[in-house]
Amino acid sequence: MHPSPAFRVEDEETLLKHLADHSFVTLAATVEGDLRVAHAPVVVRRPPGGLALDFHLSRGNALAPSLAAGFRAVAVSLAAEAYISPDWYEAADQVPTWYYVSVEAEGPVAALDEGGLVALLDDLSAQEEARLAPKPPWTWGKMSPGRFEAMTRAIIGARLTVERLEGTTKLSQNKPDADRAGVIATLGDHPIARLMRG
Repeated sequence: MHPSPAFRVEDEETLLKHLADHSFVTLAATVEGDLRVAHAPVVVRRPPGGLALDFHLSRGNALAPSLAAGFRAVAVSLAAEAYISPDWYEAADQVPTWYYVSVEAEGPVAALDEGGLVALLDDLSAQEEARLAPKPPWTWGKMSPGRFEAMTRAIIGARLTVERLEGTTKLSQNKPDADRAGVIATLGDHPIARLMRG
């Protein structure tokens, strides 16, 4: 996360909304001394007394064989981002930077059982199909008999139990209004400009 308190986001509901809206994350973990990275869609869960991100990986993924033993990981969800030229600021002697919105979740990861995997796939499909409304939602019930079960053998479900949840929203909160206005005007309809307009 960015070290400046000006950009830190700690409100849990804001962070969870970000994860719901930007559910495709990058997972990073060190397993047996090697750094491994995977990309996966997540579903936010609220098990009793906690918070979790459920996801699935191909059994061929470099992290998959380590799920049985478990490991710690960081999941990063990046939303809008943009390079910012110092030419866009009114103030002189500035440097280039990057504006972005991201959330990090960190904690131990363990495999889900078969029932947990099926529940994850059902909820993940429902979550993402809802974004496509008014299209009628897809469900695995539309597949040929036995095909869903055959395909699920190629993946493994997992849960990251969240112990740390933090966000960064770096949108020139530390700059004067004139500098912010210059960035907004130059970026036009870019998602970062829309966020800055708030």
